[in-house]
Amino acid sequence: MQSVEDILKRNARVEMDKAWEVSRTRRATIAFLTYLTAATFLKIIGNDAPFLNALVPFGGYLFSTLSLPLVRDWWIDKYDRK
Repeated sequence: MQSVEDILKRNARVEMDKAWEVSRTRRATIAFLTYLTAATFLKIIGNDAPFLNALVPFGGYLFSTLSLPLVRDWWIDKYDRK
């Protein structure tokens, strides 16, 4: 059986993981890497405006992460069977 101390450590780790998942730092890092990857790929294939066109996946990622909390709240309200 786990000790109380082990459970508290695990809970703290889970809380930090949850905080990271919703952090602005994580979102900004992923958005930047998405932009950089898309721009690099578009440049390699000879796109006329790779840095401008790379804004599409960048914006799509940001839009999706901004809308997810709203969808999650709607889903919880709809399916929470208290």
